[in-house]
Amino acid sequence: MPRVTEAHREARRAQIRAAALRAFTAKGYQRASISDVVAESGLSAGAIYGHYDGKQALFAAVAEEVLSRRTTEIDAAGDDGVPPSPIEVLTILTGGMARDLEDGKVLVQLWSESTVDPVIHDVVQHVVVDLRNVLTAALQAWFGARPDLAPDGPDAAARLLLPVMMGLGQGFLMQRALLDDFDPERYLTAAAAVLPG
Repeated sequence: MPRVTEAHREARRAQIRAAALRAFTAKGYQRASISDVVAESGLSAGAIYGHYDGKQALFAAVAEEVLSRRTTEIDAAGDDGVPPSPIEVLTILTGGMARDLEDGKVLVQLWSESTVDPVIHDVVQHVVVDLRNVLTAALQAWFGARPDLAPDGPDAAARLLLPVMMGLGQGFLMQRALLDDFDPERYLTAAAAVLPG
């Protein structure tokens, strides 16, 4: 029997995560079941359980993937040698969520579930640390190129601005998910007026 490669296994896991993202977005974490993921993926329950222990583990994997897409985009923004400004970083972060509507919806669910589910809470802690690290590095690079705006140094300036950046990103997602008349462009215009640069 031919050996299954790691690339094949990862492709199958990606297929399952994509199906789970659709199921969680459509029904919410509490109402979605593994049966919904089976229906979305076209795979058997056994195939899903062969890669994930259950709905909780699958939700955690989906959340990690969603946030890793955003951190990858922010990391890539400075590849040309010009560090992105705080508003550019926020625009990348929120733009990805606006473009990938399912991503934003599942993150709102993730934050909610993390307040009552210790395992999901631990996942949030892990993925938020990764996001903070990427945002901090982007802010440090930008403040390093703008010492006039960082009198105490780029590290101190980045630490000071980081919670505001996180709050602006979360505020964007919450309002977009909850308010029918939310205007993303107006939100980012207002954010640009309060962010340095």
